[in-house]
Amino acid sequence: MNVDSSLLGLHRPGTGWLFRIGVGWKYLLMLALVLPPLVVRQWWCTVAVILLTLVLFASSGIGPRRSLRLGWMMWVILAAVAALHLIPGDVASAVVTAGNLLLAIIGARLVTLTTPTSEILDAVVSALAPLRHIGVNPERVALTVALMIRSIPHIIGLVDEARDAARARGVSRNIVAVLFPVILGTVAHAERTGEAMGARGLGER
Repeated sequence: MNVDSSLLGLHRPGTGWLFRIGVGWKYLLMLALVLPPLVVRQWWCTVAVILLTLVLFASSGIGPRRSLRLGWMMWVILAAVAALHLIPGDVASAVVTAGNLLLAIIGARLVTLTTPTSEILDAVVSALAPLRHIGVNPERVALTVALMIRSIPHIIGLVDEARDAARARGVSRNIVAVLFPVILGTVAHAERTGEAMGARGLGER
């Protein structure tokens, strides 16, 4: 199981400049990278910013192999999105649509791969603090984010186990044989997590 092969990946300590700057600056950098291609909507802009993002990763010691390790399922989705535009022959739209989606993901990974989870959660609490006046509980939102991040390795493990089991039964090409055990395992994990939180009073208002 490789936790890097997931949508957001997980932080590992590093010494590059992206690891040293504050999480707020990383969020601003992410927005500065992701938003312009969404506004311009030109293939050259999308490609240029993707390359720039990969250069930023590399400048902090994160190579393309890790920064683009999104997991096979995400690459299938990106390929399907591109194919919807390639079939009628619209290459530019294929690059823009799939490329902007890819850019949004690796832009988010720019934050998650270089920032400890605790710092991300502290930033979430600080950012949402003004919303307490309208009933938003920043700590509850941060807890939800933490549970999502902590569940990533478990779900990746479920996918690997389901694929191995399907391959052993000779049905590796049957997507139902892979997804059904993953769904059941994910639901069971969510129920166990909810019970543990309830036992500690973490789910109560």
